[in-house]
Amino acid sequence: MVTQRLATARGGVRNPTVPPGVLIPALCFVVMITAVMQTAVVPLMPAMATQLEVGTNAAGWIVTANLLAATVSTPLLGRLADRRGPRKVLLGILGVVLVGSLLCVAWDSLPVLVAGRALQGTSFALFPIGVAVLRSALGSHRLTPALGVMSGTMSVGGGAGMIAAGLLYREGDDYRRVFWLLVVLALLALVIAWAVVPRSAGSGAGAGFDVRSALGLAIGLSALLLAPAQGGTWGWVSVPTLGCAAGGVLVLVAWYRRQRRCAEPLVAPALLTARAVAPAHLAAFLVGIAMFVQFLAIAMFVQVSRGDAGYGFGASVLVTSLVYLLPGQVVGVVAAAISGFLVRRFRADRVLATACAVGVCGFVFLILAHDHTWQMITAVAILNAFVCVAYGALPAMLVEHVPLRDTGVANGVNAIARTFGSSLAGALVGTLLASNTIAETGIPSEGAYVAVFVVGGVTALAAGLVASVPRFASNRF
Repeated sequence: MVTQRLATARGGVRNPTVPPGVLIPALCFVVMITAVMQTAVVPLMPAMATQLEVGTNAAGWIVTANLLAATVSTPLLGRLADRRGPRKVLLGILGVVLVGSLLCVAWDSLPVLVAGRALQGTSFALFPIGVAVLRSALGSHRLTPALGVMSGTMSVGGGAGMIAAGLLYREGDDYRRVFWLLVVLALLALVIAWAVVPRSAGSGAGAGFDVRSALGLAIGLSALLLAPAQGGTWGWVSVPTLGCAAGGVLVLVAWYRRQRRCAEPLVAPALLTARAVAPAHLAAFLVGIAMFVQFLAIAMFVQVSRGDAGYGFGASVLVTSLVYLLPGQVVGVVAAAISGFLVRRFRADRVLATACAVGVCGFVFLILAHDHTWQMITAVAILNAFVCVAYGALPAMLVEHVPLRDTGVANGVNAIARTFGSSLAGALVGTLLASNTIAETGIPSEGAYVAVFVVGGVTALAAGLVASVPRFASNRF
């Protein structure tokens, strides 16, 4: 079946019949750079702190600024894409990401690097907007497999970022070598999107924009995210941490009440709490925790010297990337390719529940067997299959129940749920590893890592239970 013709936007339609075989791979590449930009910097954090001559706490803003910008911008840009048309907003985001990437390599300065990382954070909105593009361009029979492949590809991009960092960076190199890769990826994505992504109509080009709602959402989400992001630095029961958490909750409650009263809400309350979509958001939050736990904890575990700690493999960043992570990424690519077909055949919530069961098995295996290289590689492969299939099922759970005009913002909310999960996971991993160390070494004990793996298994189990809740298919908007 030929791709259906898109609705005409102002100025006409660009490439209205882009073949799915071209459009889907192009969007997969575009959204993949989000994950690459998030994870490629993780192995470089110690080197960046040293080369910039700043403390670990200050260097932490390289990650925090990226997450804050992502949290604030994703739902807003998703709504803007729904109203103005996804092509314009997607190209604008890629332009901003390219500028941010250039800032990261132009000056060897922490403030400039943090600013560049904040601009790169807008890339998180590429995925929900990509979902909107696919939904408007493809027929229903092609949409589900395409969503699965695109979602899984983004998950694979997380490991690809780590692998790229390992290949490009050697001890003593300028950290900006890796950021040059991000410049190239952003430029390629911009060119590909310009050539391939078709133009489609938004729901209301002349609709107003509620500035107060946008500011409330930005302030509330930022404060709420700062609590787990900086809690390890400020202290978990310190006034700043508790103040940010409480203040964020209060602002978001006030924001939600305003959305209920607005005739034209920024985010319709039903997109957050309706029984048809709330399980998908909660599952996304839990999968985000499980994904980041396995990604971060395993990468740290294999780099511990067995001679110093009695466990670990003493792997370098390069060996970690090529030996321990790459095989799992290959499995993830295969899982991403088949996830959409599984969703179309068996229904999204059932596929998610099954994927979570696989994830639980992967974490249990990791808890019981982590003494040999083959065991770690096997665990990474199992967990990558879980994450890729789960990421493929989540947007399909939303598309089943959300109107076309709300596709971008609904998936933006879902993406933010995953971001919050990942941020909380980072805080949990840091806290658990710091609280149980080997005497006189400061190295986390083996039991600390086992506790982290237990957290991953519990959250994967919880996500599966959420997915198993009846879907209330009749509860549409």
